[in-house]
Amino acid sequence: MTTTSPPLRIVLSGVTGWAGSALAHGIVRSADMQLVAGIARKAAGRPLAEALGVESVRGSVFPDAPAALSHGADVFVEYSKPDVALANVMCALDAGADVVVGTSGLSDEDYAAIDARARAAGRGVLACGNFAITAVLLLKFAEIAARYLPDVELIDYAKAGKIDVPSGTVRELTVRLAAARGQGRPEAVPVDQVRGPRETRGAAMSGIPVHALRVPGYALSVEAVFGAPDQRLQIRHDSGTSAEPYVDGALLAIRAVRGRVGVTRGLDRVMDL
Repeated sequence: MTTTSPPLRIVLSGVTGWAGSALAHGIVRSADMQLVAGIARKAAGRPLAEALGVESVRGSVFPDAPAALSHGADVFVEYSKPDVALANVMCALDAGADVVVGTSGLSDEDYAAIDARARAAGRGVLACGNFAITAVLLLKFAEIAARYLPDVELIDYAKAGKIDVPSGTVRELTVRLAAARGQGRPEAVPVDQVRGPRETRGAAMSGIPVHALRVPGYALSVEAVFGAPDQRLQIRHDSGTSAEPYVDGALLAIRAVRGRVGVTRGLDRVMDL
């Protein structure tokens, strides 16, 4: 006799946002998940069915994490804004939920604090700078390249109105590249030793120069430029205007976070790559 596990109860922060609403519809379509509550300030108080335009979904939209989590959750998905992300994640861990983070803007110090809280609670946090499979592959390929090519700089492209810099993908990538290149010594003059305005060389994050462009015409793009004498390698991810490429990766993360303890950064860490 086979038993079927009950669907995972999901609370989604940012449920009516550009990426969050696409993920909400993906959760509704998934037989092993149930969207039980959403968080969105402007839509607070409305039924999820009305906010999403899906008659079959139950539950409501709440103004904040404590209210939404009071109804219980197996997995909390943080997909809102940097100014509330940390508090939301901590609240979810305290409520006994595992957490998937899709919001960018959290620092390494934030993740250290989250990791400590998650381990104390015996819960898992899967933080993904980008859920798109092509972006995940960029992270993996760039990490491999850094083992052999220590000279690397990153270009972070986004729309003019994006407030946080750099993107979550680039933040995650700088940490990985710094670790992957180990004892490799880049030839470029360190940013703090250049003559002239240091800002023109970008910001040094984990020792990696990062240049963030915020201009109209871009959605989200990341480019890693590696160099060696008489040769150059460029690895680039470009996203379009649809949020659909992020849905499958986010659903994978929701399923994979269960049973983990502490923070895991990067979707590829739970993929067979």
